[in-house]
Formats: sequence, C-alpha cells, structure tokens
Amino acid sequence: MERPNCLKTSKLLFVFALLLLFYRCSPGPILDVNIPVPDNKWLHHNSAKVSFENKDSAAVYHLFFKIRNTSAYPYANLYVILHINGPSLSKTIRYPFKMAHKTGMWTGKGSGNLYSNTFILLKNFRFPATGVYTIDIEQNMQDDPLIGISDIGLVLSKAE
Repeated sequence: MERPNCLKTSKLLFVFALLLLFYRCSPGPILDVNIPVPDNKWLHHNSAKVSFENKDSAAVYHLFFKIRNTSAYPYANLYVILHINGPSLSKTIRYPFKMAHKTGMWTGKGSGNLYSNTFILLKNFRFPATGVYTIDIEQNMQDDPLIGISDIGLVLSKAE
C-alpha cells in the first residue's frame, strides 16, 4: 500500500522540478535599474537615464517606471517626462501618476514609512530600428527639489 503514495510523491516532485526549470528559464527584464535619490530630494536634472541596444526591431516591449516615496512626499500626484532617443526615434511624453487616494492613503505597497509604485509608461511598444536607445525620465513638478522621493527606476521587458 505504500507504493502508490510513493509514486504520487515522485510525480509531484517531478512536476515541481519541471515547473521550477521553466520558471528559471523564463526571460527576465532586459533592464531593471534603480537609482537612489540623495537625501530623498529629487532634482529636475537628476533623471533616471539608461541606454540599451535593441537587436530586434520586431520585438515588442513594455516599459515601467518605479518610484519609492516616503510619507514626507507632499502631493497626491506626480508628473514625469519620458524621453526616448535613438535611431529613427525621438519621443517625449508627459505622464501624470496618482500617488495617494483622496482619503490620504498612499497608493502602491507600503512598509513602514516607504511606499513603492510601479507605473506603465509604454505597453506593446516597438523600437523602429536596431541600435542603441536612451531612455530618460525626469520629474516635472514645480518643486525643485521634490522632497520625499527615495529612489526611482525603469524596467524594460519583452512583451509575451
């Protein structure tokens, strides 16, 4: 009677190992950059700027903006400007993001005095040609410095 249980356990372990193998082989983000903001004060000229080489003009990407703020952040919203430059492309887009609800509760995930958000910038985006592209995001608020921002980042991943 112990043999069927042993067989079930073996099958479960095999399935688990197979799932783990596929999970480990799945491609991660192409870029995942975090930039600390000195003294939690984001200056206009301190942008999150990264470069990457696009080797496949048919590839489709998603671009995300990551930000962590403290409770010292004085606003319920945030405006940023995205710049993408490269072969056959010069694009600038302004984005508004909601950082807090009307009730005053912060959006995103919180731990202690720190709150994390990830916002979509571009979904199903194709770079028009192969080559090196620069992705740059800057704060576009009236305050300079903008207090209460601990770090900013960008994630670029292939769409599935």
